[in-house]
Amino acid sequence: MAESMIYKSPIGNILIRANEAGVTELVFTEDADPSPRGSLGGHLNVCALQLDEYFDGSRTSFDVPVDLKGSPFQISVWRALMLIPYGSTWSYGKLAAQVGRPKASRAVGGANHNNPVSIIIPCHRVIGSNGKLIGYGGGLWRKEWLLKHESGKMGS
Repeated sequence: MAESMIYKSPIGNILIRANEAGVTELVFTEDADPSPRGSLGGHLNVCALQLDEYFDGSRTSFDVPVDLKGSPFQISVWRALMLIPYGSTWSYGKLAAQVGRPKASRAVGGANHNNPVSIIIPCHRVIGSNGKLIGYGGGLWRKEWLLKHESGKMGS
């Protein structure tokens, strides 16, 4: 049985969906009506607690289960995203090389864009080869905030 909740983060509300196997979706939303955590299932509560720890700076990786649905290529890209260390960035080219498709930067970008579980699968850590912030479904200002948060440069 799938469940969902709205999580209030420092950079906006996040819709979290989960089923028995794990978190299936984590996306920014304009919905402003947060659900109470107490009545919700395990994966949602664990995810919300881990997001609390991430945003307060005490968590650098997630271990809540995720249940990914996508093509084999997309799933390979999403799994590779989880290899990018906290506080680091990779270019789309480096990510493409990591999945064994060094000339497929555009296809990797498409898979990155379709990541259903942002933050946990850190698509915000992928930048252009020139070091510029490009492409983030949650908005570039959120991508910039997340990268500053992870690098410890929030006061900069």
